[in-house]
Amino acid sequence: MALQERKATAVWQGGLADGKGRFSLGSGAMSEIPVTWQARTEGPGGKTSPEELIAAAHASCFCMALSGALGKAGSPPEELHVEATCSLDKVEGGIKITTMELKVRGKVPGMDEAAFQQTARDAGKGCPVSRALTGNVDISVDAALAR
Repeated sequence: MALQERKATAVWQGGLADGKGRFSLGSGAMSEIPVTWQARTEGPGGKTSPEELIAAAHASCFCMALSGALGKAGSPPEELHVEATCSLDKVEGGIKITTMELKVRGKVPGMDEAAFQQTARDAGKGCPVSRALTGNVDISVDAALAR
């Protein structure tokens, strides 16, 4: 039995290049969010893309995993900031999400830079989104204590 199941719905109207879509989250936290092919491949123009949503999911999941790891190490964070950059590239056979870059900054009283960097690198092992992407997407972690 699953710990939790989450749902989202999407609707698309028209062809790929000239069509448009929208999605909603089952939780009600977001509804009728617009998506287009142009937003995905050219520029957002006030719309989102699957890659942006994956970046948001990864950033928030990684924050939780790192917070848990820091707490277990005896240094719970004051604040964590994760910026995730998800890259969509042309590859042989089509397009693919190729990289996810995580820029991690943290305020962690009592922890030195080396320990924070190691804990951040290891946090992916406890992050379900990192684990889902591992082996298919190149994930990098740039971690530093906030100044």
